[in-house]
Amino acid sequence: MGQSTDALLVYGYNLGGPPEEWYVQETGSYGLLDVPWWDQEQDDPTFTEAAATRLREADVHGVTLHVHCTRDYPEYLLAAHAVKAHRGYPQTLDLDDLLRSQLTSDGWQSQLSAALTALGLTPTQDAPGWLLAVYAEL
Repeated sequence: MGQSTDALLVYGYNLGGPPEEWYVQETGSYGLLDVPWWDQEQDDPTFTEAAATRLREADVHGVTLHVHCTRDYPEYLLAAHAVKAHRGYPQTLDLDDLLRSQLTSDGWQSQLSAALTALGLTPTQDAPGWLLAVYAEL
């Protein structure tokens, strides 16, 4: 049985992930993520579980971590806003509304900033932006 891919549109940061490359400055030897709250070599809990716990403990709300690519090679997006489209069920987007929301929402920027501080991450991406990715629903 194959996997069907779905689409994910987020406003936020591409954090990358193993085994390819993390798109944050906090990498150590061999390109492993170097943060005190998660051990990439053990991966238990997973990055998403450990990050969610860290954000909860820091009382950061309104930001979610999304997995894209595949289950075997996950990469991560930190998002203040997300829209999903599942295979066979296209979503109609009001682009004007999305852009208006981005421009008028002080919350998105401050929420992302608070999340990055709590996680101790500095993205290599200059600023948050709209990212379109594919993922497989697990």
